[in-house]
Amino acid sequence: MADETRINVAAPQARRLIEDILQAYGVSPSNAAIVARCLVAADLRGVDTHGMNRIPSYMERIRQGVLDPTATPAVHHVTPVVAQVDGRNGFGFLAAHAGMAAAIDAAKTYGMGMAGVKGSNHFGMSAWIVQQALDAGMMSLVFTNSSPALPAWGGRSKLMGVSPIACGAPGKTPETSFILDMAPSVAARGKIYKAKRRGEKIPLDWALDAEGRRTDDPEAALGGVMLPMGGPKGSALAIMMDVFSGVLTGSAFAGHVTGPYDPSKPADVGHFLVAIRPDLFMSLDEFRERMQYLYHRVVGSDRMEGVDRIYFPGEIEQLAQAEREKSGIPLVQAEIDSLNAEAEKVTVAPLVTMG
Repeated sequence: MADETRINVAAPQARRLIEDILQAYGVSPSNAAIVARCLVAADLRGVDTHGMNRIPSYMERIRQGVLDPTATPAVHHVTPVVAQVDGRNGFGFLAAHAGMAAAIDAAKTYGMGMAGVKGSNHFGMSAWIVQQALDAGMMSLVFTNSSPALPAWGGRSKLMGVSPIACGAPGKTPETSFILDMAPSVAARGKIYKAKRRGEKIPLDWALDAEGRRTDDPEAALGGVMLPMGGPKGSALAIMMDVFSGVLTGSAFAGHVTGPYDPSKPADVGHFLVAIRPDLFMSLDEFRERMQYLYHRVVGSDRMEGVDRIYFPGEIEQLAQAEREKSGIPLVQAEIDSLNAEAEKVTVAPLVTMG
């Protein structure tokens, strides 16, 4: 299936399908809109591993009774600048959205705001939370932990999650804003699930099988361990995510987070979110000018042989979004069939593809 033709779906149609399916399971219209917007944001940015194709696994968790579709997060203010959010085992998108909103509100008054989230679930692509802060004119730090997939450096058993580290800062224009969203593994685990779903092989430096051997088979890789980027450095970053997102917040940690594809028990994912006002030490205009200067220094620097263009972090995804908002989100038929099967289960209208 690796060379199967891609079929494009318009973003509004994708959001409609997700909202319809979620509401059929008891998710409120406002909460369904948040989840749909966040998932489709990943598809638009080219992060297909964290987009609408996650819906079948999320719905299976609801059917198994290990994710509460009706839950709305509870926000408790520990101090004027620190909030604790209990996700109440609902969608991670809702818990993270509420946490970042609380952090942004505090930062508006006090310069910084922080939220610790417990009792949450997978929240998809971290960049959408960074974008939530950018839309409010804020810098941000976004940490989460996740189910075990990486070994501690020197080990071979799954222990730490492939937990993304993300942050952002507003540029002079939205197109030149800084958005970093990266996993501490050589590749995101979602890319292995995507390869499995599409019948594709993976590069040999992504993962080990259960016997500790390099493999290009995504099925074997999912039965083994991901490899950390940079060896001990990637391993240490994964542990850092667990310290801030797991140990500090009171959520599961040390390999005890349940994966989004494991419908056996609640995930209890933790998140750590910070919003920072960028005009703390200078005017906002001066900050944005300095960011613009940094952008031009980076993309205008001398290129190595064979490189046509240097990109600022997040810029490739911005360009993908601009293109996909016009041309649509590319899926393969098996992915469309899987989404439409979920629609059929709750008797809502299937996806309508672009002509």
